[in-house]
Amino acid sequence: MTNELNLCQSKLIDVCKVADAKLMYAEELCFAPKYERLKALLDDGALGEPVLFKQSEKHDGPNSDHFWDIESSGGGVTMDMGCHAIQFFRCLHPKKNIKLVYAQIMTRVHQDKTEGEDNSIIILKLEDVVTAIMEESWTKLGDMDDKVEVHGSEGVAYADILQGNSIQTYSNKGVDYAVEKIGNTIGWGYTMFEGSWNHGFPQEFKHLMDCVKNDKQPLVTGVDGKTVQKLILAAYESTETGKKVLLPFKSDVDIPYKLVEESIVVTFQLF
Repeated sequence: MTNELNLCQSKLIDVCKVADAKLMYAEELCFAPKYERLKALLDDGALGEPVLFKQSEKHDGPNSDHFWDIESSGGGVTMDMGCHAIQFFRCLHPKKNIKLVYAQIMTRVHQDKTEGEDNSIIILKLEDVVTAIMEESWTKLGDMDDKVEVHGSEGVAYADILQGNSIQTYSNKGVDYAVEKIGNTIGWGYTMFEGSWNHGFPQEFKHLMDCVKNDKQPLVTGVDGKTVQKLILAAYESTETGKKVLLPFKSDVDIPYKLVEESIVVTFQLF
């Protein structure tokens, strides 16, 4: 969206409303086939009432330079990948708002590349009994992780987009392409096939084009994007204060990561 929360509203949401234009938020996890099937299991009652959600996305760092620059990106791995987990949780349980955020973020490996965080652990409490836990990392060597767990009163389901759909491979030389954002393919690894389809990108684009062509309501909107950014801001505030943050939370910072003092990050690095 934008780094400044108020601009999400004034420069995007309000402008699109006046122009009668659709503001659509491209969140591919909501379209990933394996995650769609997991949501169907939950919706059909196979897992009973939801109790606990978990999502983790981890690799050894982004490919594009702007992710490392907090002036452009607004923050580190929480801004980069935490947004995916938050909106996926909201898609899993759309009738219940997130009311509480507790977070610990840290920079452990990439201090030479970024002022932003390279690891984050965030706990979200929804209006009902559901708790959601997200783990995001730019410091995982080897293959990328993208996993979800849903625990319910009558069952549990585990979904692994990458390793669960891959070809287990060993190579002394390395392979030309195993999976996105992987630094080294020598040795054992998981070679992805139909990566775009498994991530849900074609399905997402088809949905967005259908919304425009046939004037349908998109699954994820700009309002959802603003909500996700509010929750990320609350996570940064929680890290700064060491306390749980209740929603709604407001902030007028121009860069989300400014909510976290440098001293907090340095303290984490010393452990």
